[in-house]
Amino acid sequence: MQSTAFVTAVQHRTARVSVGASTTRGQGPGVVAAGREFLANLPLASFVVTEEAAFIKRLDAETLRLRDALPVTGRSWGLARKLLNIFLRDALYTTYLSEAYQICRIESYLETPLDSISANALQERAQSRKLPRWPGVKHLTREVSDAYQSFAATLAAQCGYSRAHLDTYWWGQRVEHDVA
Repeated sequence: MQSTAFVTAVQHRTARVSVGASTTRGQGPGVVAAGREFLANLPLASFVVTEEAAFIKRLDAETLRLRDALPVTGRSWGLARKLLNIFLRDALYTTYLSEAYQICRIESYLETPLDSISANALQERAQSRKLPRWPGVKHLTREVSDAYQSFAATLAAQCGYSRAHLDTYWWGQRVEHDVA
């Protein structure tokens, strides 16, 4: 078992790694620092719940809190949700955070971080299922996000893993994976 101080340090590091210039490109000055600060202090234990509805309720509340913590130029629901989704996915991937908070219990609830790369990949695979036009992260709404997340869950399930991992394949190596 790791000390609380160490787990806190790992959370701060994960926040720094999760939110960088490429993650917040074009969203305005101060967004990186504000996002990192918010996520470094996010109460991760509050996300580990037994029902998806409770997880989504928590994710929605923290999305609004993060949105409001961002500088005005970067204050959008879509950016806040993207940053949270990247951070939570990276917390799952970080052994010490995952073990300390039992994040593996909510793996199936985690969302795909949405940006132009993941949205384009989902649109390409949607075929006859029509996804809404991608508005960009800054103009992303809950309703459009829900449509993309629903399709991402279906697609990932066909491959036998959580939708949170789709972005890892599409962004990580930028190589085609056997995603249906």
